Amino acid sequence: MAKHGKKYRTAAAQVEAETLYSPDQAVQLAKRTSYAKFDATVEVHMHLGVDPKHADQQVRDVVVLPHGLGKSVRVVVFVAGEGARVAQEAGADTVVDDDAGLKRIQDGWTDFDVAIATPDMMGKVGRLGRILGPRGLMPNPKAGTVVPAEDLPRAIGEAKAGRVEFRLDKTANLHVPIGKVSFSEQALYENLGALMEAIKRARPAAAKGTFLRKVVVTTTMGPGIRVDPAAAQAMEAKV
Repeated sequence: MAKHGKKYRTAAAQVEAETLYSPDQAVQLAKRTSYAKFDATVEVHMHLGVDPKHADQQVRDVVVLPHGLGKSVRVVVFVAGEGARVAQEAGADTVVDDDAGLKRIQDGWTDFDVAIATPDMMGKVGRLGRILGPRGLMPNPKAGTVVPAEDLPRAIGEAKAGRVEFRLDKTANLHVPIGKVSFSEQALYENLGALMEAIKRARPAAAKGTFLRKVVVTTTMGPGIRVDPAAAQAMEAKV
């Protein structure tokens, strides 16, 4: 088994493995223990008390983080007709409104972070499932990325501002970025609060017992910091 390097061990020594930290303490520790030479991403990993094998216990939704993600988000929009102009004016990086654009993606181009489509384009976009699906880029009504043309400015604006989709994996875990180490503690705390509020809203009616089983805050390459699930669940988005 690979051993951790000296920098990781030094960072991990600042974290008490069995301690359940409050959300604000976890954010402070995440910033303090990040040793990457680049602006590392702060991530939240959660284990939920649901069974992902059952369709009525899926957890999937989106949240607009109040302070964004600290990165430039590239948005492609699949739209036809007048909607193409609306998308361009709203800030879309790429507008796909013809077969040439579709073929470009079919040939493997995926140089974008979010894909948005109007309902009338989904018949054509569906053919790109083999390319977009495995990368988590397929537009989906549940994720708010299939919208009518008149809603494109809102959808594009949210994507650019820090709109994050979260989705339960096969082991009942969620993995969600909430910003960068360079963010202030307050900004990260408020992003975490917005995420926790969204997760509480997304709780399936079929979920029984304790919903939030485990919460860990970490950074790229950094040690995991366990958060008190009860304290995390009590967080609220700042209005």
